[in-house]
Amino acid sequence: MSKTITLRLSDENYNKYKRLAERDNRPISNFIETAVKRFIEDNIYVDEFEMEEIRNNAELNKSLKRGLSDMKSKKGRLVE
Repeated sequence: MSKTITLRLSDENYNKYKRLAERDNRPISNFIETAVKRFIEDNIYVDEFEMEEIRNNAELNKSLKRGLSDMKSKKGRLVE
């Protein structure tokens, strides 16, 4: 189920987003939602090339496995 939120924008930003949304022939809410999704995908998730680098880094994988093992055996402490 979709949710409604209130978003306060300056007139300048509202007009900018509205023009960009109209250029794509879609509502401003869809434009903002799509922009946020793209931001998250670009900044949170690892792309296929970076993932390949991680998989091929033996030292990193060894360290990750050691950390996982330590976590499972409750060694160490949580650092915030």
